Amino acid sequence: MQTMVQHMRDELTSIGVKELRTPEEVDEALKGEGAKGTTLLVINSVCGCAAGLARPAVALSLKHDKVPDHWYTVFAGQDREATERARAYLVGQPPSSPSFALLKDGQLVHMVHRHEIENVPLEEIAANLTNAYDKYCD
Repeated sequence: MQTMVQHMRDELTSIGVKELRTPEEVDEALKGEGAKGTTLLVINSVCGCAAGLARPAVALSLKHDKVPDHWYTVFAGQDREATERARAYLVGQPPSSPSFALLKDGQLVHMVHRHEIENVPLEEIAANLTNAYDKYCD
C-alpha cells in the first residue's frame, strides 16, 4: 500500500505542491503569515477514478497564467490528523476526498468537491480551478 500511496503523493510533490503531514504543518501553512495571498489546498485520496483525475487536473491547472501563491496537499486516509486539521479551515464544507479548496488570505473562496471531479473530463476540472484562479489570484 505504501508504494502505491507514495506514487500518488509524488504526482503532486513532483510539480511543486508541498505536502502537509501533521496538524502543526497545516496550521503553519494555513493561518497567520502563511495564509497571506492565495492558497490551493488539494485533499489527495486513493479513491479510484476521482483521484486519478484530480491529480492530473491540478497539474494542468498550475500551468495557467494565474496561479495561487501557495500550493499544499494533505492525504485523506493516510495523514488523518493533518487532513482533519485542514478540513477545519474549510468552514461549512462537508468532508470530500479528493477535493480542492482555494483560500484567499486564509478565507475559503472556492471549493471543488469529489462529485465535481468524478466522471468529469480532465480539462473541465482544470477549467474549474483556472476560472477560480482568474477570479481570486492577483
